[in-house]
Amino acid sequence: MTELALIGADIQEVIGSAIALKILTLGFLPLWAGVIITALDCFIFLFLENYGVRKLEALFAVLIAVMAISFAWMFGETKPNAKELLVGLVVPKLNSKTIQQAVGVVGCIIMPHNVFLHSALVQSREIDPRKTGRVKEALRYYSIESAIALAVSFIINLFVTAVFAKAFFGTAIADTIGLGNAGQYLEEKFGGGVVPILYIWAVGLLAAGQSSTITGTYAGQFIMGGFLDLRLKKWLRALITRSCAIIPTLIVALIFDSSEESLDTLNEWLNVLQSVQIPFALIPLLCLVAKDDLMGVFKIGPVLKTVSWFVAALVIAINGYLLQQFISEEVSGVAFTSTVIIFTVALWHSLYTLSGEALQFLHSVS
Repeated sequence: MTELALIGADIQEVIGSAIALKILTLGFLPLWAGVIITALDCFIFLFLENYGVRKLEALFAVLIAVMAISFAWMFGETKPNAKELLVGLVVPKLNSKTIQQAVGVVGCIIMPHNVFLHSALVQSREIDPRKTGRVKEALRYYSIESAIALAVSFIINLFVTAVFAKAFFGTAIADTIGLGNAGQYLEEKFGGGVVPILYIWAVGLLAAGQSSTITGTYAGQFIMGGFLDLRLKKWLRALITRSCAIIPTLIVALIFDSSEESLDTLNEWLNVLQSVQIPFALIPLLCLVAKDDLMGVFKIGPVLKTVSWFVAALVIAINGYLLQQFISEEVSGVAFTSTVIIFTVALWHSLYTLSGEALQFLHSVS
């Protein structure tokens, strides 16, 4: 299930990078070629990891900085109302016409594989796990790092959302905007400037895609090593995990290279795939970190446990709403009812099985 979610996310991220490369090469580079170039980032990852995880983190920092500068530049070029933006942050308002878009944003940003990645990255710190104080110190500093990373991510998403809301909200073409044509429409609306906004958008999109695909590669290492207990050489394990994601992406690029509308529809379906996978990442994690016999002194407290379950339930409910809305638009009548029942039964059965396996595991540990 997790590998399936990772493949779906990787298709989106690699296609985003390939679209950016196509824009930057003035259409010379087809999508499939951009996918192959993007796939090479796993070798960059392997090369940097040989010199320590800090080198990999430095690469992430550079890509995020490029992304932030590009989208901040776009924000400056399009000049959304900063005062209204700040008021909206403090007192958010949604009318009935914008709920689905807001839910869609949550659904496509919170990706299941990142839950596993953030849980695993703390292990990259070289500490003695037998020393409780050192472990707590590592957890504290990693929590700070994660908070900073998520804050930067929030600001970047805020820039992008504000730019596109200013440019297209309430317009006739709003529903036709996708990754491939967004930059062109922005340039037509706001002009070229010193640096054409089309290329600013492409550079930001490329940085976002590259950082996400490297993140996906890293997550794939933990997922394959953790779930399947594969003890392979790093280059071979990376090759297998990347192939699982890149081959479907290459097929998608070859099929949809000439049809941006179909590509956007596929992207919506992939967001729905992420929504379906969310419970399988969050529920086991929260069950396990609350177990005293497994976590010991690192078990989460009652306050954090309550808050975490509330947030998880909210995210699952939001994604469930997105799933229901999307299916109701794509499927009608008896087919819609059947689809909802099948999804519900499959989800309930999987969670029931998962909880049984988790209890069995805990029993064997104790």
